[in-house]
Amino acid sequence: MKKWLWLVISLLLALGAYVAAGPYLTVRAIRAAVEQQDANALSRQVDFPALRSSLKAQLGDRLVREAGPDAQSSTFGAIGLSLASGLIGGVVDTMVTPTGLGAMMEGRKVWRRIDDGLSPSPIVDAPSTGSDDPPRAPVSPRPFDGAKYRFESPSRFTATVQDDSGRPVQFVMTRDGLQWKLSDIRLPL
Repeated sequence: MKKWLWLVISLLLALGAYVAAGPYLTVRAIRAAVEQQDANALSRQVDFPALRSSLKAQLGDRLVREAGPDAQSSTFGAIGLSLASGLIGGVVDTMVTPTGLGAMMEGRKVWRRIDDGLSPSPIVDAPSTGSDDPPRAPVSPRPFDGAKYRFESPSRFTATVQDDSGRPVQFVMTRDGLQWKLSDIRLPL
């Protein structure tokens, strides 16, 4: 009987350790997918519909707050807010991509990441190989570099990075069964 009890306890401890390590494994998988620019691997780690919905809500809320009560009460203001909300939805759908997420995870602005992709790669010095031209390697993306990790609950985990301005951007992972996925990004609005 004692063997069965120890077996059950060992299995429960192993399951608990796996669930506790899950978000760290997800962060590692996201980091690898962004560094390798593997959209398929990234899509397995991200709940894109939930992420897009959350970002649309955050940006829509900010738009309404910035517009103020005068714009909301007037007919033209309401039409303008409606058009702007539609534009926000389109922008979010366009920007919530592996490239856009990679830029946010590095704490960089998305348009700067896109510009980096269009311009020549930044280079760093590499050890000399004896030839006249020293070899240069492109700087690889560093998602979640310097992130601070925290469990908010047994089913919610955050990784916080600083953006270009030093403001915190939180990446929220939620657990569904034993699987963890990136489901929300809390922007410093």
